Amino acid sequence: MTDSKRSGSGEVAARRGKRERLTAAAVRMLHEQGVEKTTLADIARAADVPVGNVYYYFKTKDELVEAAIGAHAQSLEAMIASLDQLPAPQDRLKALISGWVEQRELAAQFGCPFGTLSSELDKRADGLDRTAAEVMRILLDWGERQFREMGRTDARDIAVALIASYQGISLLTNTFRDPELMAREGERLERWIDSLATEG
Repeated sequence: MTDSKRSGSGEVAARRGKRERLTAAAVRMLHEQGVEKTTLADIARAADVPVGNVYYYFKTKDELVEAAIGAHAQSLEAMIASLDQLPAPQDRLKALISGWVEQRELAAQFGCPFGTLSSELDKRADGLDRTAAEVMRILLDWGERQFREMGRTDARDIAVALIASYQGISLLTNTFRDPELMAREGERLERWIDSLATEG
């Protein structure tokens, strides 16, 4: 490989690295501050990228919000792939719940990372609300598959109930700044999953 090719591939990697840092910073800042309060300068500072360089990767804040939604989708798909390695659907569902409970301190501070973003975007009519809804649908569809595998004919309704429980407890955990609320709800949901498996 020539020096010029090495140099070119290094520049591509550096650009990719900055874009990924900006996206990760956007995910964090949007969760901590919300869409409206977060500026491009906030994201640039969190990513340790000069603010003038941001426009090379993202022309507008909405493009960064869309990238953050994409990052959430990638994280969700990676998590699902990991959960799918578990042998039984109830094990997968309980591992999902356990993962939620592990994030209880973060939820107490800022709420659910994706739920709060989806709620905020729902007040807009620029299409990002629909983009966020499609990511939420990934989790809902996965949950439905688990319950269907458990033999439930009402799998969709139960999947909706599970996610609604999580979003509701995230809101209460954040409102009262009490991580124990999520811990207790996690235990209840795990018992509920066990009872559904027994019924099935």
